[in-house]
Amino acid sequence: MPTLKKRLNMSLPEDIEEALSKLSKRDDMPQATKALYLLRIALELEEDDVWNAIAERRDRKDATFVSHDKAWR
Repeated sequence: MPTLKKRLNMSLPEDIEEALSKLSKRDDMPQATKALYLLRIALELEEDDVWNAIAERRDRKDATFVSHDKAWR
């Protein structure tokens, strides 16, 4: 039966496979579900790094500030 989800075939190093196995058993969920959960967290952390880099470039002593009301007009 076809699926709409993208499948990804990965080779894992032993240490990662063992950690994933232990975490999935601990949380009583399939390894694929745990891997997807951890991947989502990793992507959120990457996104946070991008937003932080943008904020750091904009954070200067001579920066001008815009009020919340003006920003959302």
